[in-house]
Amino acid sequence: MRRHQTRTAYTFLLVPLVFYLIVRFLPTLSALRLSLFDWNILKEQQPFVGTENYQRLFADEKFGQALRNTALYTVIGVPAQIALGLIVALLLNKIRALRGVFRALYFAPYVTPIVAAAWVWQWLFSPQFGPVNTFLIWLHITPQNFLNSPDQALATTAALVVWQNLGFQIVLFLAGLSAIPRSYYEAAEIDGANGTQAFWKITWPLLNPTIVFSVVTGTISYLQLFTQVVNLNFTDQGGPLGSTTTVALYIYQMAFGRFQMGYASAITVVLFLIILAITLFQLRFLTRRYDL
Repeated sequence: MRRHQTRTAYTFLLVPLVFYLIVRFLPTLSALRLSLFDWNILKEQQPFVGTENYQRLFADEKFGQALRNTALYTVIGVPAQIALGLIVALLLNKIRALRGVFRALYFAPYVTPIVAAAWVWQWLFSPQFGPVNTFLIWLHITPQNFLNSPDQALATTAALVVWQNLGFQIVLFLAGLSAIPRSYYEAAEIDGANGTQAFWKITWPLLNPTIVFSVVTGTISYLQLFTQVVNLNFTDQGGPLGSTTTVALYIYQMAFGRFQMGYASAITVVLFLIILAITLFQLRFLTRRYDL
C-alpha cells in the first residue's frame, strides 16, 4: 500500500517536472545553441560563428550601458523596497483597526497592470501638465523633465518599480512578523529590553528567511526589468540617450528590432549566468540561522 502511494506521488510530481523541462530547460538550451550562430531571420544562411557573439559583447558600448543601468536599478530598487516594506509592515503590525483596508490599499499597485501603471506614472511626471510639476511650480521650484532627462529618467523609473512592488513586500513582512511568537517580546520586555533592542535581537534575526526571499526575488526581478521601461517612455524606449535601457530591453531590441537572434541569445545566456551567480551568492552569504 505504501509503495503504491509512493509511485502515485512520483507520478503526480512527474507532470510539473516535464512541464518545467519543456517551458524552461529546453528554451535555455535552445538559446545557448543559437548564441553560437550568426542567426538572422532575414538571411538565408545561419553560419556557425562559435564564440564571436560573446566576444562582441566586450566591445559593445550599448550592452555595457544597459548592464550598468540594470545594476543601478537593482542597487537602488531592492534596498528601497525592502526598507520601505519593512517599515510599513512594522507600523501596520501595531494597529488592529482597518489593518485589512490599509493592506489592500498598499497591495493594489502590485496587482495593477504594469502598462496601465506606467502610463499613469507618465501623466504624473509630465513636464507640461503633470501634477508633480504643478506642485513644484506652486512651491516656486523650476519644473523638472523627469522622464526626458538622462540624469533623472532612471531614478524616476526605479521609483515606479519600487512603488509597484511595495505592497508585495509589505505582505511578505507582515507574514514574517505574524510568525514570530509574541512570547519572545514579552520575555524581552520582562528583561528590560526596549523597542529598538527587541527589533535587533528578535525581529531582525527571525525575519532572515523573509529578508533573504525578498532580496533574491527582488534582485531577479530588477535584473529582468523590461515592461516598465518600455511603457514609461513609449516613444523612446530605453531613452533618453539609452539612460534607462536594461539588458532585457536590449535583448528585445537586438532580437526583434534588428533580428540578430544569435547575438540576442548570447546576451540572454550572459544575463542568465549573472542572475544565477548573484542568486547563489545571496543564498550562500545572506542566509543565517539564529538561536534565541
